[in-house]
Amino acid sequence: MQTPYYLIDKSRLLPNLEKIAHLRETSGAKALLALKCFATWSVFDMMSEYMDGTTSSSLFEVKLGREKFPGETHAYSVAWADHEIDEVLASSDKVIFNTAAQLTRFEEVSRGHTRGLRVNPGVSTSGFDLADPARPFSRLGEHDPKDIEPVLEQISGFMFHNNCENDDFERFDNMLGSIEQRFGHLIRQMKWISLGGGIHFTGEGYPLDRLAERLKRFAGENEVQVYLEPGEATITNSTTLEVTVLDTLFNGKNLAIVDSSIEAHMLDLLIYRESAKMNESGDQPWMICGKSCLAGDIFGEFNFPKALKAGDRLSIQDAAGYTMVKKNWFNGVQMPSIAIRELDGTERLVRDFTYDDFSAALS
Repeated sequence: MQTPYYLIDKSRLLPNLEKIAHLRETSGAKALLALKCFATWSVFDMMSEYMDGTTSSSLFEVKLGREKFPGETHAYSVAWADHEIDEVLASSDKVIFNTAAQLTRFEEVSRGHTRGLRVNPGVSTSGFDLADPARPFSRLGEHDPKDIEPVLEQISGFMFHNNCENDDFERFDNMLGSIEQRFGHLIRQMKWISLGGGIHFTGEGYPLDRLAERLKRFAGENEVQVYLEPGEATITNSTTLEVTVLDTLFNGKNLAIVDSSIEAHMLDLLIYRESAKMNESGDQPWMICGKSCLAGDIFGEFNFPKALKAGDRLSIQDAAGYTMVKKNWFNGVQMPSIAIRELDGTERLVRDFTYDDFSAALS
């Protein structure tokens, strides 16, 4: 298969889904796939057997969830537009407003629909200010109980989304306790509560049963249905970005240029100044570089057992989350195809991109 392409391996996706199924069964919580992280619908048939539906951040994600993923469809956006709201309501089971003002603005048209409100508890686990929903002056949700109380009769649930790559159960437990302490009198008037995503409960060694007990206790004490919105937790370590070395050179370090780009194909590496992951080892250090004109288009530095050369195939690990949903046509670099490795080991191409797609994205 011609590189570059994302390769989704169902045998590596399955363990994550099985952990989600176990958590659902033991805690009573429902799990919705966060489409903002991963929306490659060619594996939705498999994922829907282990999850309850989808949650979204825009009209198009709402429509994709309704069309491609069986189960519940939750519709959230930082701000709904007048021309969107009718279609949002027609394509969703629940609509979640970011502010009381938006809820009031669309109260009449959404009357009769199951409605919720995003609440910002003012604490989070994000190590990046850029991704911190509780950062100063945050626009993400209502933070003052006094602003929430006047609209309580118009809603039946809250969404709290304040975890980010949180693999520490104790930290999650403490934050949930602080949410209960501050907003408990409001939570107990609701029928459902979404605790959002960002809980890395499918990671190695995570105390899944302790999480299940905590969620079950939270649901029971507050008499609510709990929802989780896993994104990365669902697809972590399931996918690789397959690339080929196009050229090598030496400029103080060994450099290998591949037929891909972090700015175009793994954008979060650039945004958060992180390195890609590779399962390589050896005594030959090489910097893996993207082919765009951006000077800092670097996947990272890795050790290999022997010197790299043009034509060598490399596999960039953990390439599912926030990659395919963010890929772009910067520099006109060939967009990676999408392929699936089935449970029996066979591989099939499900989507490729051509010059016509590049041209059609412009005008």
